[in-house]
Amino acid sequence: MTALCSKFMQNRYTDLNTYLRGLFGCRVQKITIDAGLGCPNRDGTLSRAGCIYCNQKGSGTGAAAQGKSITQQAEQAKHALIRRYKAKKFIAYFQSYTNTYAPTHRLKELYDEALAVEGMVGLFAGTRPDCVNDENLDLLASYQDQYLVWVEYGLQSVHDATLSRINRGHDFAAFENAVEGARKRGIHVCAHVILGLPGESEKHMIQTAKTLSAMDINGVKIHLLYVVKNTVLHQWYDQGRYTCLTQNEYVNLTCAFLTHLRDDIIISRLTGDPHPEELIAPAWAINKTQTLNQIRNTLEQQNLYQGMHA
Repeated sequence: MTALCSKFMQNRYTDLNTYLRGLFGCRVQKITIDAGLGCPNRDGTLSRAGCIYCNQKGSGTGAAAQGKSITQQAEQAKHALIRRYKAKKFIAYFQSYTNTYAPTHRLKELYDEALAVEGMVGLFAGTRPDCVNDENLDLLASYQDQYLVWVEYGLQSVHDATLSRINRGHDFAAFENAVEGARKRGIHVCAHVILGLPGESEKHMIQTAKTLSAMDINGVKIHLLYVVKNTVLHQWYDQGRYTCLTQNEYVNLTCAFLTHLRDDIIISRLTGDPHPEELIAPAWAINKTQTLNQIRNTLEQQNLYQGMHA
């Protein structure tokens, strides 16, 4: 077990909250920010359909569409997180849609506004691996003297056949290039993956873990594939073309996935967090706490831990 793992590992995996507390000495919370940016897989640059699991709202909160400024979003969330978690410091997490998909000067305005909020110690930008370039990566890197900077790439799978099937609009090579671009600037990289994608077996998913473990990445965020209203996946589900994972299947897959990841990779998330009003299936996806407890219990009961097979 590495020194980083022994310092930050809890519950048999290396979790983000403990990592952040180790860096800053207090409770640090991510503040989700909706900058109102778009997606090339929806605006016609790549397609207008988007990924099969994504509706028009995407991963957005709707805050930008409601006219809330970056500052208003951050301040509102900050006060709630202080009350709930006694948080002392905060990460500006640009989550909605593609947060490098704008001219660099516009991105700088958005990032600067978020970081100007008192208590901000980091900037995390969620984006697509085909939507970074030298200019926006240089911009992100420019904040590193004062802030913790991560870029989160939506990968979902290392398999090109899967990426094509889900209409992702990029291949695995795009992710490899994006990782290289970020890491040579010292920017931390988190890869988003989805378990239960159409056409993927356990072998496919474990290969994704093995491939990521061999790469120069710093974090992984694991999502459950759930069916959201008004998506292509919703149509497939209604037509019987897609069957959701059971809760036990997801728990066992997640535990197996973790065992094949290096123990110094920070785990930012272990399951999805669907909006109840949008969720079609599986119903158990709403029970996030129950799923997390089952994952932790399974790791303990089967004596599994992150990195044991890496």
